[in-house]
Amino acid sequence: MDYSWGFLFVVVALVLTPGADFVLIVQSTLSGGRRCGAATAFGVASAAVLQGLLVTAGVASVIVRVQPLFLAIKWVGVAYLAWLGFTSLRSALHGRYGAVGADGASRSSAWAAYRRGVLCDATNPKILVFYLSLLPQFVDQDASWVTWLAHAWTVPCLGITWFLLVVAFVGSVRLWLERRPVRRAFDASAGAVLLFFCVSLAGEA
Repeated sequence: MDYSWGFLFVVVALVLTPGADFVLIVQSTLSGGRRCGAATAFGVASAAVLQGLLVTAGVASVIVRVQPLFLAIKWVGVAYLAWLGFTSLRSALHGRYGAVGADGASRSSAWAAYRRGVLCDATNPKILVFYLSLLPQFVDQDASWVTWLAHAWTVPCLGITWFLLVVAFVGSVRLWLERRPVRRAFDASAGAVLLFFCVSLAGEA
């Protein structure tokens, strides 16, 4: 199997660039502890794994070409980001937070956090476009499916590693970040950032 190490460097830069997934994972860690943060991170990674499979199987190119389907995914993503953004702003406005305890999140809350991660990444059509525009520059069209999949799954593999480090760090300073003024400022900033991503996605052709 031929692997392009140049692609690896590109993915590292992509993963380290904060986006909506990053904001959501930090919020989940603050509200539910490391368990919820990790669950959200694995949700994001799961969606990326599925997207990698779709690209390798050729389904992603069909989705991008079929405009009604592509636009449906796009607008679901826009609506979801808008909901996350307004929810975060509402939380900052009300400023009502429970006491910070151990990372004893329930299975239901961890499962909800996982679903949020999946939805946030799966409804972002820019990921499919990224795969389809970048992968052919590093992988030959006649390369084996193993080679294609190895490149496609570089994104979730590096992503989950980075996000779990973020979860560990945020969890270690959670007591400080959960102070009411700090948390309100963070939620307000996170809401604004999520709405920015929402508007950016909505404005793309």
